[in-house]
Amino acid sequence: MDRKLHYCYPDYNTSCAKVVRKYEEYVMLYIFSVFVIIVTLCGNIFVIISISHFKQLHTPTNLLVLSLAAVDFLLGLFVMPFHFAAYIEYCWYFGEFMCYYFFLMYLFLTSASVSNLVFISVDRYLAVCNPFFYTSNVTIFRTMLCIAIGWLSALSYTLSYLNSDGSTILTGCAGACGFDFLPAWGMADFLCTFVLPFSVISCFYFRIFIVARRHARAINLFLQKKPPAQLNSKTSLKSETKAARTLGIVVAVFMICWFPQLVLAAYFLYTPVPDRYISTILSGLTLISLINSGINPVIYAFFYPWFQQCMKLIVSRKIFSPGSSVINLFSESSH
Repeated sequence: MDRKLHYCYPDYNTSCAKVVRKYEEYVMLYIFSVFVIIVTLCGNIFVIISISHFKQLHTPTNLLVLSLAAVDFLLGLFVMPFHFAAYIEYCWYFGEFMCYYFFLMYLFLTSASVSNLVFISVDRYLAVCNPFFYTSNVTIFRTMLCIAIGWLSALSYTLSYLNSDGSTILTGCAGACGFDFLPAWGMADFLCTFVLPFSVISCFYFRIFIVARRHARAINLFLQKKPPAQLNSKTSLKSETKAARTLGIVVAVFMICWFPQLVLAAYFLYTPVPDRYISTILSGLTLISLINSGINPVIYAFFYPWFQQCMKLIVSRKIFSPGSSVINLFSESSH
C-alpha cells in the first residue's frame, strides 16, 4: 500500500509524523466507526431503558446487566470516538487535557466492566448452585451496593494507576497521545484486570454447568414419578440455567475480544519493539476489544425473549402508555 509521510500539524516544528491513508480507506474506516458507535449506543440504551422501565425486570441479575450496559454505553460515548479518530488519522487532535481524560475513562470503564462480569458470575453461581441462599440473601439493595463498590473500586484503581510513579501521559510532539508506565505496573494491571478475575469467573462457570447438569438429571427422574403440578421447580431451574448460559456467552465474548490485546500488551512490556509497530498493533487490537461493548446487546437480542419484547415496546412508543411499566414480558416458553 503506497503511503506518503506527512505531519499532524504541518505548521509546527514539533509536529508528529503521520501516515496518510488512501481516500477510500478513510471513507470505509469512518463508515465502520460510525456504525459501531451507533450500534453500541443504541443497543445499550435499549438495555438501560428496558431494565429501568419495566418493573418485572427489577431483579438482582438484571441490575448487574444494567450496570454492564451503562459501562458499555459510556465506552461508546466517551472512548470509542476518540480512539477511532486517533487510529484512523494516526494523530491526536484533541489536546493534552483530553488525552489524560481519554485514558482515565478508558481504564476506568474497562476496569468497571471486569468488576461487573465478576459479580455476574457470582450471581449466577449462587442462583444455580445455592438457590435457597440466593432467594433469601441476594437482594436488590445488596446488589446495588456491590455495583457501587465495583465502580468506586475501578475509579480508585484507575486514579492510582494513572498517578503512580513512572506513569506518564506522553504528548512529546504535537499530535501524540500515549500512556507510559513501569513494566511492574503493567504486569500488575494484566494480572489484576484479566488473569485473576477471569480465572475466578471460569471456575464459577465450570461449577455452574456441572451443577446444572446434575440438577437437570435429578429433576427429570423426579418428575417422571410426580404429577405435572411439580413442574415449577423444573421451570425455575431451566430459567436460571438459561440466564447463566446467556451471561456465560457474554463473558466468553469479552475474553475473546480482550485476550489478544492484553496478552500482547503484557508481552511488549519486556520486549524491545519499535514504537510505531507497538502502537499500530495495539491500537488495532484495542479497537477489537472496544467493539465488544456493542456485541452484548446483540447477544441479549438473540437469547432473551424479554429483550426482544422490550425493543418492540420501545420502538412502538408503547412504553409511554399508562401502566406500561407493569406489562408482562414473559411467557411460559420464554422461561
